[in-house]
Amino acid sequence: MNYVDKNELKISKVLFDFVNNEAIQGTKVNIDEFWEKFSIAAHSLAPKNKDLISKREEIQKKIDNWHKKNKNKEIDKKDYKNFLKSISYLIEEKDDFQIETTNVDLEISSIAGPQLVVPVDNARYALNAANARWGSLYNALYGTDVIPGDKYKNFNLDRANKVIVYVRNFLDNSVPLDKGSWTDITKILVEEEKLVFLTGSKKIYLKNNDQFIGFKGQRNNLNSILVKNNNLHIDIIIDSKSEVGKNDKASISDIIVESAISTIIDNEDSVAAVDADDKVKCYRNWLGLMKGDLTAKIEKNGEKFVRKLNPNRKYISKDGKEISLHGRALLLNRNVGHLMTNPGILLKDGSEIPEGIMDAFISTLCALHDFQNKKNSRTNSVYIVKPKMHGPEEVTFTNELFKKVEDALGIKEYSIKVGIMDEERRTTVNLKECIRQVKNRIVFINTGFLDRTGDEMHTSFEAGPMIFKGDMKKSKWLNTYENWNVDIGLKCGFSGVAQIGKGMWAMPDQMHNMMEQKINHPKSGANCAWVPSPTAATLHSLHYHNINVFSEQKKIKLREQSRVEDILEIPKADRPNWSMEDINRELENNAQGILGYVVRWIDQGIGCSKVPDINNVGLMEDRATLRISSQHIANWLHHGICKKDQVMHVMKKMAKTVDEQNKKDPNYEKMSDNFDNSIAFSTACDLVFKGRTQPSGYTEPLLHQKRLKRKKI
Repeated sequence: MNYVDKNELKISKVLFDFVNNEAIQGTKVNIDEFWEKFSIAAHSLAPKNKDLISKREEIQKKIDNWHKKNKNKEIDKKDYKNFLKSISYLIEEKDDFQIETTNVDLEISSIAGPQLVVPVDNARYALNAANARWGSLYNALYGTDVIPGDKYKNFNLDRANKVIVYVRNFLDNSVPLDKGSWTDITKILVEEEKLVFLTGSKKIYLKNNDQFIGFKGQRNNLNSILVKNNNLHIDIIIDSKSEVGKNDKASISDIIVESAISTIIDNEDSVAAVDADDKVKCYRNWLGLMKGDLTAKIEKNGEKFVRKLNPNRKYISKDGKEISLHGRALLLNRNVGHLMTNPGILLKDGSEIPEGIMDAFISTLCALHDFQNKKNSRTNSVYIVKPKMHGPEEVTFTNELFKKVEDALGIKEYSIKVGIMDEERRTTVNLKECIRQVKNRIVFINTGFLDRTGDEMHTSFEAGPMIFKGDMKKSKWLNTYENWNVDIGLKCGFSGVAQIGKGMWAMPDQMHNMMEQKINHPKSGANCAWVPSPTAATLHSLHYHNINVFSEQKKIKLREQSRVEDILEIPKADRPNWSMEDINRELENNAQGILGYVVRWIDQGIGCSKVPDINNVGLMEDRATLRISSQHIANWLHHGICKKDQVMHVMKKMAKTVDEQNKKDPNYEKMSDNFDNSIAFSTACDLVFKGRTQPSGYTEPLLHQKRLKRKKI
């Protein structure tokens, strides 16, 4: 790798050129001052970063020793809690407080809705996600299993009519008429400042005309009408000449709904970025989003076109003024956590820079372009979601890092807003005090089942064998954790200021099940919940029409707060008496998921994709799913539930299954042709057999090491 020497830093030339020739151009930041302040900050923060990682390991050793000392004893919750306090794992809560974050965009503070997560290294995906602020409800229903029956490649009138019935019912519930139903109307007009619906010669109106926001076209010859419910817009398209509109008695041809209100552009779990070249690819796409000029060349069904960011949507208000609605999701950037370093920049002692420091500086530098053009934030804010922090000290470190970035770039204090991923156990049990450390910049907390379970298992590794992975969702700690996150957020004043989020729906092909189950997220008081695709965002948005999240939050504030003692309930199996058949089935399920994800990560550099599970159900997999599966097998090995040769047999068996599942991929390299020489297979095995010793059970160190090796071939 070629390096440039600058201010005691060795900077990869590809990264140096990107910053100097692309990212910084058009801003008011002086190049020399930037690198000087970057260097000072990096050299002062890197030792603190290293100390925090060391403290994680010190605390973990103490917990391991406590469990070894109390082996085969019933855990006394009071003793366990006191022990955790004695090692500063659990700290005392201080007085109540309210967060003080200001200059927050409405998509964060006031609009509840779906949140997409998308890998930043794929420009096409990133554009699709940014543009998923608006989605066709007709298309989302017609093309998924929400509407039963064949989907048909060509237009099918019977299926289309089923979609129309579904949507008319949705409109009756969300924007009701004062009489009758949306199924009865034959024409829509605007008279003065009211929406008028004709059923024959009879006029009816909206039950609440305040829901009428605007329109396109002429008042007596409309192209669309814009209505609103629970702060979410619905654009009802009228076109009597379209395939759908000509068969609709009111000439309604489509319903466009606000869908992905916000999107996390991900530099972390869903990307495979291991060196300067990879990081520049990520940063360049983020820069394009912030400038508003990102494009991607697409070829679909033989047609070539260029995808770019959608413009704002223009309407005429009911009193004749122009309305402009944002055409894109509000974008948050998920930086990496504190653990990993990157060879893109070397410090004066020759060590690699902590990657999170590099991410904070460069992603914020790119966002300065948005401060000028307001393509994303209208409040001069940059939103950085920070994952995998362990407790208040690490959150304090992030706050210090962001202050140094603000100083280096000459922007107002607290311009960088932070999102805390509540996915590590030490953060969960100290969530209130974590929030306190960033009370002036916090805009987001969420729960994440997979990483949180991975950390749960690693933290309590020595306590005993963990229960079956599928049983985790029924465990006391998990359900308490989900409630606790909302309780603490509301107690700290999040409602109307910041987002409380919930986790991912991982099955993009199972939208019928999603519609039945994911309504529980807004019911739980969550402002946003993760979805894997723009289509899922469009469908999930209907839940936020059914549920007023802010009303739910008012009710939840009155309930009794969850107990930290219940969160500390360890999901171990006491005296397990499992059959070998059940054990092997669990091993195969875990191994297949590990291999199916790792082979694409290592061989193709794909950090997130739809991976078929053992039953050929497509699941969105990222490093969080890998962490839980690898830690689960490692835990069972450690406690003698299974043996190494048994696991290796399962790994080889499942590698053949994964090879078969990927046989149509021309870029795929089979693992089973030569197990000894397959870097992907050896990586998957290392994640299991070395899982006990991986820091916090994370998969990144091994993945990065093996991906760098693979790239050299």
